[in-house]
Amino acid sequence: MAQVEIKEIDEQGRIIIPKAWRSKHLRSNRVVMKLKEGAIEIVPYSALDLTKFFDRIDVDVKSDLGDWHSLRRELRRL
Repeated sequence: MAQVEIKEIDEQGRIIIPKAWRSKHLRSNRVVMKLKEGAIEIVPYSALDLTKFFDRIDVDVKSDLGDWHSLRRELRRL
């Protein structure tokens, strides 16, 4: 069941997230705010691990991967 609280926004556009929520869900002082169909969703920020994309590429090519020159020409056409 979702917990709901009504908060006021101050003159500078700030809103206070309840301490219990911050303690339970936030690991840092950063959050991600997403605008979804007239609503604002606030989720904890977490750094992305980009290492899973290193040395990897998925490409639909017809060239033989052993022939680097033909592969390079085909990739340039794409």
